[in-house]
Amino acid sequence: MSRYQKSSELFQKANQVLVGGVNSPVRAFKSVGRHPLFIDKAHGAHLYDVDGHAYIDYVLTWGPAILGHAPAAVIQAVQKAAETGTSFGAPCEAEIELAELVRGHCPHIEKVRFVSSGTEATMSALRLARGITGRDKMIKFEGCYHGHGDSFLVKAGSGVLTLGLPDSPGVPASLAQLTLNAPYNDLNAVEALLKAHDDEVACIIVEPVAGNMGCVAPLPEFLHGLRTLCDRYGALLIFDEVMTGFRVARGGASERFGVEPDITCYGKVVGGGLPVGAFGGRQAVMSNLAPEGPVYQAGTLSGNPLAMAAGVETLKALGADGFYQHFEVIGEQLTTGLQRVADKYGIPFSTTRLGSMFGFCFRSEPPTCFSDVKEANIEQFKAFFWGMLEEGVYFAPSAFEAGFLSVAHSSSLVEDTCAAADRVMAQLV
Repeated sequence: MSRYQKSSELFQKANQVLVGGVNSPVRAFKSVGRHPLFIDKAHGAHLYDVDGHAYIDYVLTWGPAILGHAPAAVIQAVQKAAETGTSFGAPCEAEIELAELVRGHCPHIEKVRFVSSGTEATMSALRLARGITGRDKMIKFEGCYHGHGDSFLVKAGSGVLTLGLPDSPGVPASLAQLTLNAPYNDLNAVEALLKAHDDEVACIIVEPVAGNMGCVAPLPEFLHGLRTLCDRYGALLIFDEVMTGFRVARGGASERFGVEPDITCYGKVVGGGLPVGAFGGRQAVMSNLAPEGPVYQAGTLSGNPLAMAAGVETLKALGADGFYQHFEVIGEQLTTGLQRVADKYGIPFSTTRLGSMFGFCFRSEPPTCFSDVKEANIEQFKAFFWGMLEEGVYFAPSAFEAGFLSVAHSSSLVEDTCAAADRVMAQLV
């Protein structure tokens, strides 16, 4: 009997009623060549599949579970909120409390609008930038993923890259022409686009740390350079902090790198694992949004009381003493440990880490852009992924996704992870 027999049976059943057997493409495990695992439950730093196996989890529901899975304070808050109703379609006090917490952690944010997903946040931020500037074009970066909005699916990362898909069918050519692409970390390419499309570019949108083509850090001058170019050419700067927000620092990438964008998009952590997103900025920018201004955006489930309750408890916890120091200690232990093992066996391998976000790549040097990422040894990654899974360690089922840490990850769990990596990498040579 297969080690993953029940998962296999459920996947066959799911294929009869769900497109591809899943509700999000990367979950299908197509890039690693087998069927996906079906998860029964999660707690702390662990996932448990339907076949009874436990895994040290470094995916953490793709980022939100910074407190670990099912933290007591969040579960209790959601249960309490659910007792009063699951949705109002009207204002509730928790919206104010969560917005105040966002603003308290991120001083460059004066006003916030909550939405239901990171995709909705980036789509709305783009519309706001176009409405403010009266311009239609935007600049994004190859391999960066900003959700599945039409304008963003041009040379996107994440699942599009994982599945080897070209720019998605269904995106009108006329709309795709409004999306200009530059290599990540290449300021000269950005300025060339701004010069060629003078007075046409509404905004530059960027993942301050690219997390959808692995984990790619910005070069020291990159984000500051984008701020300067936006100011020079009259474009707005949008930070997509759906991944980095509250993870690379309490105040996100803006705090870590000392760069203030015009609009910041959030998701993941801000809702404590429930479906939520947000975007915000200075009052002068956000006042252009309805009902204060003419740029329209709406959503029945925006500010959902369950999501707000989960977000409040999560963001409160970020203020604890030593919260972010924990990630510096165990994060360094993990990335140096994995690198040491790879070096031991002479395997080309590199790691990147910022705060509680990390990545590894079967390539000798850490990548700095999309073309570097594509040079990684994908076959080695596949073998490593399945070997680690059988050792009880769950990394993302894609060579093009970042990994995450939670406060539930201990030094001993990281030590176990590195020991497992040693056993697996010994089989790769």
